[in-house]
Amino acid sequence: MTTPAIAPSVSPRRRIWLRFRQDRRGYWSLVIFLVLFGLSLMAEVISNDKPLMARYNGTIVFPMAHTYSEKDFGGDFDSPADYLDPFIQKQFMKKGNWAIYPINHYYYDTLNYFAKSPNPAPPSADNWLGTDDRGRDVFARLLYGFRISVVFGLALTITGVILGLITGAIQGYFAGKTDLFFQRFMEIWGSMPELYLLIIFASIFEPGLGLLLVLLSLFGWMGLSDYVRADFLRNRNLEYVQAARALGLSDRKIIWRHVLPNSLTPVVTFLPFRMSAAILSLTSLDFLGLGVPPPTPSLGELLAQGKNNLDAWWIALSTFFVLTLTLLLLTNIGDALRNALDVRRKA
Repeated sequence: MTTPAIAPSVSPRRRIWLRFRQDRRGYWSLVIFLVLFGLSLMAEVISNDKPLMARYNGTIVFPMAHTYSEKDFGGDFDSPADYLDPFIQKQFMKKGNWAIYPINHYYYDTLNYFAKSPNPAPPSADNWLGTDDRGRDVFARLLYGFRISVVFGLALTITGVILGLITGAIQGYFAGKTDLFFQRFMEIWGSMPELYLLIIFASIFEPGLGLLLVLLSLFGWMGLSDYVRADFLRNRNLEYVQAARALGLSDRKIIWRHVLPNSLTPVVTFLPFRMSAAILSLTSLDFLGLGVPPPTPSLGELLAQGKNNLDAWWIALSTFFVLTLTLLLLTNIGDALRNALDVRRKA
């Protein structure tokens, strides 16, 4: 079956999108990834230990938006209500009362005190993917951990793209001594031991997503900077740039209006692969204990638990599947983008 040709009258942007659509693997990878990410953004509605809405003694309550004590539901204590407690659940089962729970009844740090098996417990009707060694639901931690990994990857990718564009544009457009200085600086900066620096800063400051984002951003821009520099070096001597200089346009306007739009191909192609590397970096640091602090859900922390509990196969297997699927989808999207932006390929 032959692929239908793209009409010559189609605009360049539309042509790129049609090329991307024709790559079925990349297109459906994008659809699946966006669906999974969208579901993770609604993690509190999908997996939570509080009801979405409830009715008690004629009053409608929203436990997810407001904290209620156990006394509010007929208990004896002023402490926050545990909605997984059989007593609280029995109160909602009385005539006229009801509660709408999420699909999964566990938050990422909820301890299942009423599990029928010792922790780590195997998959069951209550815990679809089992529990970890502390009694927390693996599905909930995977769902929230996936969201954190993708958001962190997006933030690190955006930061790296901005820094890479700025440094690459300055090197490529001005060239000469400016380019020579930046190249020597990048050689020195790139030779610094990144892992050792992370270990040192992790021992000085409290680990967190913000600190990891700053530290990884210090090194994540250099790969893209080389590609942008090469494109700017090629485009700076083309006729349309020389014509813009002859018309008296400033360097800033020439870069922003003329050179940059024609040098974005490596940037767009770079995005999915850079995001994959960012997610893998966060997972690796969490696996080594240098990432986010507990009890923050993390794919790397789950992999470390799987290593320490080899008999609990469901922890490592489910985490490996989620991580592999995420990286595979991003790789397929990157390949499809690269092919769509390659003007030498025939549609």
